[in-house]
Amino acid sequence: MTYSPVRPQRVADVVMGQIESMILEGSLKPGQKLPTERELAKQFGVSRPSLREAIQKLAARGLLVSRQGGGTYVSVEIGAAYADSLMEMFGTHPEFHYDLLEFRHALEGISAYYAALRSTQADKDILQKRFDNLVATYDAMDPELEAEADAAFHLTICEAAHNVVLLHTMRGLFSLLERSIVDNLSSLFERPESRGKLSEQHRALLEAILEGDAERAQQKSHEHLVFVEDSLLELSKRKTRLHRALRRVQSEL
Repeated sequence: MTYSPVRPQRVADVVMGQIESMILEGSLKPGQKLPTERELAKQFGVSRPSLREAIQKLAARGLLVSRQGGGTYVSVEIGAAYADSLMEMFGTHPEFHYDLLEFRHALEGISAYYAALRSTQADKDILQKRFDNLVATYDAMDPELEAEADAAFHLTICEAAHNVVLLHTMRGLFSLLERSIVDNLSSLFERPESRGKLSEQHRALLEAILEGDAERAQQKSHEHLVFVEDSLLELSKRKTRLHRALRRVQSEL
């Protein structure tokens, strides 16, 4: 029987692996500034030359960005799954918002399911805070402000699922998701009852996750998105009927 030789890992490689894991799990977010070199070396319990080597290797791979005199940051490119040009096209073709809603059914439903199963108390505390922030925006009657808080709430659910593939897919979609929610809310708020209904749905989703009921959490996520989709379709049909009626009136003038 033959055995593979055991080679000790270099300190810089161990540090590099730990930073990579923190980026993958979401502890370090795109654009986030890292602590100073001195603080990081102390936290990892390594020498500053070893830490510096790890940072240089990660920077060479495009995961970190060092700015002269400004510190080291997680690259924003990590979260840029969709190019700006593609985002712009989505924004100018609202009919594709329904495609995004369909995708959200799959992504957010499974995120809610696993968040209910896996969320820690720290995750639940953050999720409650995001929900409270969302509720606090209602008085402003500002769709953009609400959309930002709404998207942050759903992203936090994805973080609480503790699945790095789901997390980074959601983060890559975040800007598109936020823009879509702005457009959706602007339309939905034409119906006075919509804000209260959305608030009830978000609360029900939160409670299912906090109580650890995975099946109910997935169902509440599904019900929320079905309500949004059905409401938008009904509003679209209503506008079509209105335009049709206006054209008939104009043709008889």
